[in-house]
Amino acid sequence: MKNALIWGATGAIGQACLKKLNAEGWTTIGIARDASTIENQANFILETPLDEPHKIEQTIYLVSQQVGEIALWIYTAGDIVSMKVDEMEPQDWGRILSANLSGAYHAVHYSLPLLSENAHIFFVGAISERLKLPGLSAYAASKSGLEAFATALSKEQRKKLITVVRPGAVKTPFWEKVPMRLPANAASPEKVAEKIFEAYQTGHKGQLDLIQGS
Repeated sequence: MKNALIWGATGAIGQACLKKLNAEGWTTIGIARDASTIENQANFILETPLDEPHKIEQTIYLVSQQVGEIALWIYTAGDIVSMKVDEMEPQDWGRILSANLSGAYHAVHYSLPLLSENAHIFFVGAISERLKLPGLSAYAASKSGLEAFATALSKEQRKKLITVVRPGAVKTPFWEKVPMRLPANAASPEKVAEKIFEAYQTGHKGQLDLIQGS
């Protein structure tokens, strides 16, 4: 049985990934800031804040005590705020970059020794070139940075497959945090999870753009 590690396991996409992988017979480890809301979909549930590197390191050690090598690693954690630069406080900027970018670095940095030689790493990003809008400076910067980070990482970890999933609109609670209307053809979290699993099965690497509503 293969092992999968999902970060941001309480989010809509994280939950959908857990459900999909459990249905496919995987052993799943779900990690979230508040593990009480993972709804028992993971075989192992761990709680850690993504802005505290030493706690992430401790969490990975606990994972290593429960399972063997990780074949599939998925970072779905993230946050968003709609706030213009002149209104945004440093802590708001820091929170968004921590969740979307620095947290991804910390998570993969401490996870690498646990990953199998040919493990597949997924980061859930966004179609960043469409995000350069008023109020989304922190979110756009963090998602663009995530893509650059993943590209560099792929050149360092050449035996591993690294994919940045770039969905369009997805039906998640994120839309409650922005003054924009959810598009009628927004994808479901389950559809995103399906696409991630398909990409794993086909050995996809690089950017994976998901057509909105597909």
